[in-house]
Amino acid sequence: MTTTRGLREDDDPITMLTAYDAPTAAVVDEAGIDVVLVGDSMGNAALGYDSTLPVTFDEVASRTAAVARATGDALVVADMPFLSFGVDEAESVRNAGRLLKEANADAVKIESGPHTVETTRRMTEVGIPVMAHLGLTPQHVNQLGGYTRQGTEQDAAEEIIDLAGAHADAGAFALVLEHVPANLAGAVTEALSIPTIGIGAGPDCDGQVLVINDAVGLGEWSPPFAKQFGDVRGEMVDAVEAYKEAVTSGEFPSEEHSHVEEDLDDLY
Repeated sequence: MTTTRGLREDDDPITMLTAYDAPTAAVVDEAGIDVVLVGDSMGNAALGYDSTLPVTFDEVASRTAAVARATGDALVVADMPFLSFGVDEAESVRNAGRLLKEANADAVKIESGPHTVETTRRMTEVGIPVMAHLGLTPQHVNQLGGYTRQGTEQDAAEEIIDLAGAHADAGAFALVLEHVPANLAGAVTEALSIPTIGIGAGPDCDGQVLVINDAVGLGEWSPPFAKQFGDVRGEMVDAVEAYKEAVTSGEFPSEEHSHVEEDLDDLY
């Protein structure tokens, strides 16, 4: 299994994708992806919510356990959902610990800010690996006024650099940078000894992450910084329509899909 220490052992970029269920996690793991993120993006991508805010701790825990059961080599990172951390430090640490102890996550990810530096430090002190997350933090969508690019002004960029260093010093083993200018992400990557993983942050991070729906083309829309590497939605539409046509036409189930038990001939 990939370890938190092993993420920066060679020069190959780190690959990370989200997964929210066992079948998807198995495919991602078998493809050799380094990190599987059980993201609170499941709110939009899998649970039908309009944002990540309604996602509960129990939903993340259940889906993390499913992903962990199907994953052999990749590092499984569980997202800490809104209000499962940051309110009370003891509760934050306890919730993170439960994701490792009960759901078999290898690490947790926290949407970070000035308020999470000491939380990160305390978690790592008790043996919980922490992946920090700066830039666009979707749990702050109401405060930010939307999913807009972050760090575009000098003061904001300098704050991200400072917070990145503070979380690295507090013990975070990696940092996600979301929707920030590429030159800012490059500067953060250069300044840190821990790896950076970008999403909408340009090519100069140590790795990249995408939401699985965007990567495989499952959704009807993807953000401008994502790329669809397949058309899973199109394949599913074709398969479902073919199934419907086969059933309505009587083509399915055919003789090869059925079993006749000779000893039951006298039932009628």
